[in-house]
Amino acid sequence: MNTTRLSLDAARAEADDAVVRVTAPGRLHLGFLDLAGTLGRRFGSLGVSLERPATIVSLQRAAALEATGPDAERAAAAVEKAARRFDLDTRVKVHVEAALPPHSGLGSGTQMALAVAAGLAALQGKTLTPREIAQALGRGARSAIGIGAFTDGGVILDGGKAVGTGAGDAPPPILSRLPFPEHWRILLVYDHGHRGLSGSEEVTAMNELPPFANGLAGTLARLTVMKALPALVEDQVRHFGEAVGEMQRLLGDHYAGVQGGRYTSPHVAEVMAWIEAAGVPGVGQSSWGPTGFAFLGSPDEAERLIGEVRARFGASPHLAFDCVRGSNAGARIERLACLAQR
Repeated sequence: MNTTRLSLDAARAEADDAVVRVTAPGRLHLGFLDLAGTLGRRFGSLGVSLERPATIVSLQRAAALEATGPDAERAAAAVEKAARRFDLDTRVKVHVEAALPPHSGLGSGTQMALAVAAGLAALQGKTLTPREIAQALGRGARSAIGIGAFTDGGVILDGGKAVGTGAGDAPPPILSRLPFPEHWRILLVYDHGHRGLSGSEEVTAMNELPPFANGLAGTLARLTVMKALPALVEDQVRHFGEAVGEMQRLLGDHYAGVQGGRYTSPHVAEVMAWIEAAGVPGVGQSSWGPTGFAFLGSPDEAERLIGEVRARFGASPHLAFDCVRGSNAGARIERLACLAQR
């Protein structure tokens, strides 16, 4: 999605019976580059947009605010906050058709906020950019990967947040957006019995991390700019995986004291260790987890591996697996003829 598409849909969606549906992709956060900020910018992120799972919400005018479906409470809160910040009408029905699993490392909060606010604006004929929405709703405080996934998809690198007096609260700038190769695949490992850190727990954890050495930041930046991104452009999945895997090991060790190890979920950790031992270098955990990932170079390789993983770990009651493409498109906003009665 881009701002032009949003503007066109907004102009077409002002009728009283209009229904707007927004589909917002999930994303993987592959790691921060510099938590110290000694050069004047802190964080910096690398991430990938996913074809699935996704957040899907439908909105139409109503007598009063009504929210239904999974994560409906969060959707209603997004309506109210967006309405206050952008002078929009809260009298809508928002139905969450699908929601990213919360606190799983897939960007559920950002994608829900952006999807609901963009849909509400389109329904009422107001043109807003995803970046405007994110800043107003308090998203993108550390990373712009979710904003980039919503806007354009692909593999996204952001430049971190300025530090010091007067730095402001704008989301980090997006420095690079590259397409994810169509034939590459991503194996996702879910632990539905575990939740990653969020909210006040996440803030506390970030404050309790050990000092972040300049040398570590330099290594992460080199792995990103001099190995991962060139390998992406040149279709070298193994080199890309080696770079991401090394970043994940370095960051996992840095976070280990506050998340219990390189992975927050012991079950996911066991699966990822087995995948890595099988010769796949590009493994890791998205954000605070618990979702794990592995990058693979072909559909056949991915199908073979996910079959082996399911055979070996499928009996676990909490684990689930999927094999997906990266998404090279942002959110989709569409006008529907009607909503089925619910």
